[in-house]
Amino acid sequence: MTSSNDPLRLPCGVTLPNRLFKGAMSEGLGTPDGAPKPELGALYGRWAESGIGLLITGNVMVDDRALGEPGNVVLEDERHLAALHGWAVRGTRGETQVWMQLNHPGKQALRGLNRETVAPSAVPFEGAMGRAFDPPRALTVPEIRDLTRRFATAARLAARGGFGGVQLHAAHGYLHSQFLSPRHNVRTDEYGGTPENRRRFLLETFASVREAVGPRFPVSVKLNSSDFVRGGLSEEESLEVVRALGEAGCDLIEISGGTYEKPMMMVGQGKRGGFFAGFSERARAVAGVPIGVTGGFRDTATITQALATGAADMVGLARPLALDPDFAGRVLRGEDATSTVRPLKTGLRAIDESSSFETLWHEDALRRIARGQAVNPDENMRLALLRIVGRTGLKTVLERRRA
Repeated sequence: MTSSNDPLRLPCGVTLPNRLFKGAMSEGLGTPDGAPKPELGALYGRWAESGIGLLITGNVMVDDRALGEPGNVVLEDERHLAALHGWAVRGTRGETQVWMQLNHPGKQALRGLNRETVAPSAVPFEGAMGRAFDPPRALTVPEIRDLTRRFATAARLAARGGFGGVQLHAAHGYLHSQFLSPRHNVRTDEYGGTPENRRRFLLETFASVREAVGPRFPVSVKLNSSDFVRGGLSEEESLEVVRALGEAGCDLIEISGGTYEKPMMMVGQGKRGGFFAGFSERARAVAGVPIGVTGGFRDTATITQALATGAADMVGLARPLALDPDFAGRVLRGEDATSTVRPLKTGLRAIDESSSFETLWHEDALRRIARGQAVNPDENMRLALLRIVGRTGLKTVLERRRA
């Protein structure tokens, strides 16, 4: 029976010291030119003190022309290697490893942030989503292949910068997720039309990254169990992607779910406990490689059950670590830990319905941890709103979406 303290040997030969990892959260701690701010090193160092086995960074963009949100770190050349090294070194304490999550937003880029928005197809978001994001232009085949090269370049630079592995973000409606979705990918060439063609971009990117970093460097993929919207990626097709990634030699497949259109990664399916543990158990049966699952793990008992029953090889924690940086340490020490994560509401309809306040509040919490300050989830949320508006502006609070 697997426990949270058991080590995990990955297919590449690297061993993680235990079964807990930090899932990616948007930190918003990049400089205007895409370098990581020093606060990132302090933040990851604080998490590493807990003894957690693996820290996966928030999304790092592979193209400075394609930011998903303000404050993204960008890695496309050697300009920021020294700052990246400082981030990686401070987070790599004891046996804890830090992996960089690599991403491209596709059409999930806030309106006006980039000169243009690109996607698998020129399919705009509908309704309120369409007001937040610019209509996209369809990528050409040469551009798709250039993006594959960019992911490989970023992975190679991440390794040079001291990161212990990389993760490709193919969940939550970002570019790789858009390619996988028949709702957003209506191409009729070799990158669309059939399930095999829709996953071609992801598999080609994985192969290119693997070639760039070599066989002994961990390469992970974050994947949706389902998009949870009509016409999106289904669980059945996601299982086939899992199978293909396993055959390609992926070291760790992290299971999540949902997109900006339906953010199940934040709210789950109306139940307590791991949101996607049922699917991750099915994925584990076909993958042939380790499976991690993130979303909804709030207490020691739920984490212990997921590992003991074989629902996953690793359990990911996100928002609990934004409230208590030692939460993983408490679980590893066998304490009966329970996180106080809950919906955060101001009582102001325009703010609460924008779905932005919670993300921005948690980003603010990460900044507090980096400064060595306490986080208070019971604070007056209207006062917290004033603090966040003072930092970001009201327009950002109204328009930002969950990452």
